[in-house]
Amino acid sequence: MINSHESPTAEFTRNPDAEVPGAAMQEALVEAVGSGRIHFIDATRLATRLLGDSIGSNLFMLGYAYQKGLVPVSAEAIEQAIGLNAVAVESNRQAFLWGRRAAHDPAAVERLVEPDGMNAPHCGSLDELINHRVGLLRDYQNPAYAERYRALVERVRAVDQGPQQALTTAVARYYFKLLTYKDEYEVARLYSDAAFLQQLEVQFEGDYRLQFHLAPSWLSRPDPRTGEPRKHRFGPWMLSAFGMLAKFRFLRGSLLDPFGHSAERRLERELIADYEADIGHLLGVLNDGNYRAAVAIAELPEQIRGYGHVKQRALEQAGREKRRLLAQLQAGDVQVLDLYEPAA
Repeated sequence: MINSHESPTAEFTRNPDAEVPGAAMQEALVEAVGSGRIHFIDATRLATRLLGDSIGSNLFMLGYAYQKGLVPVSAEAIEQAIGLNAVAVESNRQAFLWGRRAAHDPAAVERLVEPDGMNAPHCGSLDELINHRVGLLRDYQNPAYAERYRALVERVRAVDQGPQQALTTAVARYYFKLLTYKDEYEVARLYSDAAFLQQLEVQFEGDYRLQFHLAPSWLSRPDPRTGEPRKHRFGPWMLSAFGMLAKFRFLRGSLLDPFGHSAERRLERELIADYEADIGHLLGVLNDGNYRAAVAIAELPEQIRGYGHVKQRALEQAGREKRRLLAQLQAGDVQVLDLYEPAA
């Protein structure tokens, strides 16, 4: 959300599947409103992790904006309005409070949400960014997978002479995103991780019972009305199943992978291979004139989100944008002016 009413601050929220906004997008936003007037917050992811439902992101953002001084109404009045609405009152009050906490101490909220996870707080330098993701990829798959990532990023870095090495940063972020697609093994690993159970103990008191709502590609069929995969409910016994399944992630992408032959998993692997080929092509033609177009191509995975038909639409849109950028890359990202001698 960008506040356009000349307020002192603008707020930005993004999709839970997204990395941080692309370098070009960040620069454009900062240029439009000023570096001291913009904040980036992943409201949907934080609200989902803290409250168990992305619906809470609206009240989370309200709390964030309130704490930043952008809402000319008292907290008491907002909480009273939540009560009068009489819909999920306690959950909405908690969402509002968590938004305020995120504005006051974002690092503390991030540590609670992701103690050592894939969306850890942003690293300060490019080396930290790369090394952090290498460690995550070792956990996601194995050391060889992590080195595959490092090799491509360092290959880009070796030739990147652009401002702040924006191309290398884009590849470090979005190649990682493609490599860490959330398949059955990754869902199992995240749920069976001790950090997840620790988070539950912090968030809930007393007795509670877990239920998992999952839509595995091999089990779920699309809802005829929405096109979304139908989710199935599973009981707390799934924690043991997750722990077992996570140990078999070494099968990911191999001929013995029981999940790897689905259309969705084949597509995930194709996207990785296509990205590697695209980056290889960029490095062969990169110059000062087409650098911005190259960065934009490297950032295209930012647009690929969701599941099922939602993801398919995103892929089609990203494909059109890729064709446009490749044409721009070929043209050198420079406007050509034809000059002729004045008529006699």
